[in-house]
Amino acid sequence: MEKKLIIERREKLRMAESLLKSTPFFTYWRKPEMKYALIVQGGYSGHQPRVIAHILAGVLREQNFEVEIADSLDVFLDVEKIRRTDLIVPIWTAGSLTPEQLKNFTSVVQAGTGIAGVHGMGDAFRCEIEYQGMVGGQFLRHPGDAGVTYKVHITEPYNPLVMGIGDFVVTTEQWYMMFEPSVQVLANTYFEQIDPPLVWRPVGMPVAWIKKYGNGRVYFNALGHSPDILLIPQVLTMVQRGMIWAAR
Repeated sequence: MEKKLIIERREKLRMAESLLKSTPFFTYWRKPEMKYALIVQGGYSGHQPRVIAHILAGVLREQNFEVEIADSLDVFLDVEKIRRTDLIVPIWTAGSLTPEQLKNFTSVVQAGTGIAGVHGMGDAFRCEIEYQGMVGGQFLRHPGDAGVTYKVHITEPYNPLVMGIGDFVVTTEQWYMMFEPSVQVLANTYFEQIDPPLVWRPVGMPVAWIKKYGNGRVYFNALGHSPDILLIPQVLTMVQRGMIWAAR
């Protein structure tokens, strides 16, 4: 069974790479100069953060990034290191930051380091309002859990971050979130079923967005509950472009 899953993941990754290389905007998003990305993984183990981190590290290395993976939030205490980063990718759900970790993290993003991530990035450090403001939103719940089949609608089809991808259907968690009204939504979904008391009427909800935080660029994609979802070609393409865009 495990061998079968590995084969399926490799096939999805191959398909995603093919989609990335076939799009006319692939060369546009390549950056010839070396960039430095820091991936910080951990938190809730059910999201398989280590696996997600290694998938995204591979994507970044293909785009000429030097990548370091940190397994502890204490990396945010190393001010010299994080100031050198062009991109921080937090693969972390729940958890908490000390005041010093939070200050250092948000300060380097304000100064120009980019931040990009998936899924748990929007449900990390739940008590830290400043972190939520930097990301642009916060997870509330996922009615139906991971068994919901829904359409992801590309809202800005001529934006290079999503151009050529088109609407697609996924079966995974459909996130209901609080979000900052100034975020630039790249893709959304629609809650057709009410789920009282929170989802009290059908409503649209962002799936992926971009924003600025000081001088730093921010990219978030709510998909990525599991490696198989991240490896869906459309999802991986969106995230690849988002990470490159966010990098300093």
